[in-house]
Formats: sequence, C-alpha cells, structure tokens
Amino acid sequence: MAAVSSLSLSAIGQTSGDRKVNVPSARYLASNFEGLRFRTSVLYHSVGVRASASASPSVVHCMCAATDVPTVSETKLNFLKAYKRPIPSVYNTVLQELIVQQHLMRYKWTYRYDAVFALGFVTVYDQLMEGYPSDEDRDAIFQAYIKALKEDPQQYRIDAQKLEEWARSQTSSSLVEFSSRDGEVEAILKDIAERAGRKGSFSYSRFFAVGLFRLLELANATEPTVLEKLCAALNINKRSVDRDLDVYRNLLSKLVQAKELLKEYVDREKKKREERSESQKANEAVKKCLGEYQYVGQ
Repeated sequence: MAAVSSLSLSAIGQTSGDRKVNVPSARYLASNFEGLRFRTSVLYHSVGVRASASASPSVVHCMCAATDVPTVSETKLNFLKAYKRPIPSVYNTVLQELIVQQHLMRYKWTYRYDAVFALGFVTVYDQLMEGYPSDEDRDAIFQAYIKALKEDPQQYRIDAQKLEEWARSQTSSSLVEFSSRDGEVEAILKDIAERAGRKGSFSYSRFFAVGLFRLLELANATEPTVLEKLCAALNINKRSVDRDLDVYRNLLSKLVQAKELLKEYVDREKKKREERSESQKANEAVKKCLGEYQYVGQ
C-alpha cells in the first residue's frame, strides 16, 4: 500500500490505456457509513444555518443562543487545515463522512464525552486506517480529526487503552457486575449507567455500541447473553446496540474487500512499471552496444 500514500484512488484507478480497477468506490463505501449517521437534533439545525437579513426574528433569536457552536463546514475546514497532505480517497471519503456524523453528535446538547465512546471511535478508526501507507501519517490524521472537533486526541487514546487493559482482565461475570466493585473503570461505567437511566442525560451513539462490543471481545465474553446483561446494567437499549453492531460488521467487511482489491491493483501496476523500466534499460544497453560497434567498424 506504500505506493498510494500520496495519490487519490481516482488517480490510481487510471492507466495509460485509461483502464480502471474494479474496486468498490470510496463513494460506495461512504454510502455504507450512512448506517453510522448519528441522530441529528433540533440544536444542530438551529446552529448550522447562518442568520441573514431576511431571517425571521424567531430564527435570529435561536441563533444568538448558539453562537459558539461551529458549523459542519468549519469543522471540516479545521481538519483540512490541520492535515494538509493528500489522503487516498478510499480512506478520505469515509473520513469525511465520519467527521460530519461525529460533528452532529458532538454538538448535541446531551453530548458528554466518555471513555466507552472513545474506545468505540478508536476501534473504528484503527480498523478503517489499518494498512495505511504510513504509521506517522495515520497518527497525524487522527490528531487532526479529533482536534477539528475541539477535543483531545491524547485523551481518546489514553482512555481507550485504559479500558482495553481493564477488559483483558475481566470475565463474562465480572464485566457485567461492575456496579458491585470499586475501581477507575468501574466508576466510569457507573457514571454512564446513572446518566443513561435519566431521560435527556445521556447521548447514545454507534461509537458507544462499538465500544461495548470491544469490551466484550477483549474479555472473551462470547456468550450471547453477556451483551444483554451489560446493556441492562448500563441502562442501554440492547436492540439499538444490536442494530448498530450489524452495521459496523457489514461496513468492515466491505472496507476490507475494497482495500484488498486496491492492494492487488497497486501491486500489479508496480510490477508493470518495473517491467517497463527493465525493458527500457535493456533497449538502452542494446543501442549503446550497437553504437559502439558502428564506431569501431568505421
């Protein structure tokens, strides 16, 4: 995949004969991210539109209460300013979809950062960017993405690692019985359960669902009933979690297929370029020999 570090998928998809590789398009993959689109709120619609001279007094009044909330365009622009290098479009299109969705979630009035959500996002991001040509660029993109949302990328990583280490030491039973124990992660889960139990105090998202799935995965809690018990302990609707995890699994499957096909195509083109280069060198060597022969024969 190193060959695509500075090229877009559309650029890679053409050869001298204008042939295109049969890879699921980035737009097609992004459409599958529609399943990860977060629920919008009235707050977003009221702050995503700029007041104009023709706006009604009621709209202007609503806008005045949310002047500190950026628009989606501003968040995307912040990301582009923070990371200016080209991103292959098989990654970039999906990243742009994600940042729009996360913006809508981030600025809902019920939103509050928590470590399970952070674990879910980090899991999705690492799965999406697996195989990216440069580890350094992958981290820089992560930094730019989170900072564009006015949050702390280091906190995301630290909290995700903290929950991963905790989950590895758990069993199916201890995982769902967090409320009966003391500890840093247990306190985080208790706080989530308390807020989720109060109407309007918790903003569920599909990143949160992925975070729960990751906890179960690391604890080797494979029994079907464990997720149900964990959702009950956290006061989370299991039906929503099941639905969102199905979307997540389907998305990863399509993304893996696309990246595998892209890698095969890039490898083929690299081999062709090497063969053309060797052929050119051979021709130049023959011409040189012929020239020397003609010179000697004169």
